[in-house]
Amino acid sequence: MSKLLDVEDVSASACCAPLSGPVMGEEEAAELAKVFKALADPVRLRLVNLIASGPGGEVCVCDLTGAFELTAPTISHHLKVLRQAGLIEGERRGTWVYYRVIPEALTRLSGLFALPALTSA
Repeated sequence: MSKLLDVEDVSASACCAPLSGPVMGEEEAAELAKVFKALADPVRLRLVNLIASGPGGEVCVCDLTGAFELTAPTISHHLKVLRQAGLIEGERRGTWVYYRVIPEALTRLSGLFALPALTSA
C-alpha cells in the first residue's frame, strides 16, 4: 500500500516577504509612462546617451545633428520630446543651444529598478 505524502496547505501561508517599499500610484505610473515612451525611440535614447556622456555633461546641438543621418528639424523635434518629458534641459548661448541631462530625472528612473539591500541571515 502506498503512503500519501503530507502536503502543507500553501494557500494559508505567504509565499514571500511583503513589499518593503511604497507602491507606485496610478498618477505617478502615468507620468513615468510618458517618460519611458519618450525614451522608447532609438534616436531619443541615443540623444540622451550622447548628451549625458558629453564633456562637462553638456553638448551643443550642432554636435548632435552631425551624429545622425536626420535633418536638423527632426533632431529638434526629438530634443523637444525629451525636454517635455523632463529628461533634458537646454540653454541658448548665442546661436546655439547646449543640452544637458537632468540628473534627478535619471536618478529617479534608475531608482525604479534598484534592488533592495539584502540582509544576511
